[in-house]
Amino acid sequence: MQTAPQPTIPPGPFGFGRDATEDEILAWDIDVDPSGAGLPPGSGAAAEGDQVWRAKCAVCHGRNGEGVAGLSGALVMPYDPEAPWPPFPRTVGNYWPYATTLFDYVRRAMPSNAPGSLSANEVYAVVAWLLHRNEIVAADAVMDAQSLPEVEMPARGRFVQSKEAP
Repeated sequence: MQTAPQPTIPPGPFGFGRDATEDEILAWDIDVDPSGAGLPPGSGAAAEGDQVWRAKCAVCHGRNGEGVAGLSGALVMPYDPEAPWPPFPRTVGNYWPYATTLFDYVRRAMPSNAPGSLSANEVYAVVAWLLHRNEIVAADAVMDAQSLPEVEMPARGRFVQSKEAP
């Protein structure tokens, strides 16, 4: 009776895999914090974001960010300080605390059929479009690593203690 050959198990705590290379780690080190640390070079304006939105976002989120039934909720609903908290739909305009968090999320997770496929310029442009549609920045505002952290999100004081909160 013959025994089956035993596989060679590579060294390591679990017996499989390998350590990530420095380049692999750097490729995944894309987090952005509220201060803007981690934002990449690049820029984008709402007009450019409209083109990207139509091509890569509208199918799931609606032409104007109104959402698509059964697929996604609304992303556009400007902030209303009189709206009861929190029963209204949570959108970019009335819920997100930091514009940099929006950039980080879009960069990592969108579009859902190809996460992480947007260039930095496309992400800045889509974020500018969303901020403009939610009446947070002007139509001609350009978002980049300097301007994005300066955007004051309207609902920030509702759940993040800050100097500006009442």
